[in-house]
Amino acid sequence: MKSIYYCLLFLLMSTSGYAQKADINNFIVKESLLKNSKLAIIAADSLDQPLEKINGLYTFTVSGFTQTLKFNDGVAVLPLQLDKSAFVYVKHQNDKGTHSKLLYVYKKDGSLNPFTINSLWLVLIPLFLVFIAFAFRKLIILAVVILLVFIYFNHSNGLNLSTFFETIFDSLKNLI
Repeated sequence: MKSIYYCLLFLLMSTSGYAQKADINNFIVKESLLKNSKLAIIAADSLDQPLEKINGLYTFTVSGFTQTLKFNDGVAVLPLQLDKSAFVYVKHQNDKGTHSKLLYVYKKDGSLNPFTINSLWLVLIPLFLVFIAFAFRKLIILAVVILLVFIYFNHSNGLNLSTFFETIFDSLKNLI
């Protein structure tokens, strides 16, 4: 009798786990519908079509902070409000790998406009400046000044050095 009870309990627990959990392999970040300076994460397929079947708790890392987000019909709202324009790095890790996006969220007149940034630009811009500095010796000072402005802009808008390198390494892993 006990073995039948344990078998039924095991069967019930295993089927409920499969019914609720679905992997999030792509997501879209937009402004929350409430316009309260919060971002919403929308689970999507590879063609950026929303997946409404996603429900439950999922762990995301947002700019270095790990948060458990509750998805209802494929949408979860981040609890943090943005006071000003900033870089936001959103990462989700599951069995199929790490899925991440670097966004620049531009805040103007109370509305948020997130722009997805390809992480390779974070590598190409400094490499281009170094190339220009070595190719044209007279432009070394100008290239160094532009590079310092680039670093200051990134840092002042929330993209610190550890997030900078994490973004680059995640994008390089996804290329391979």
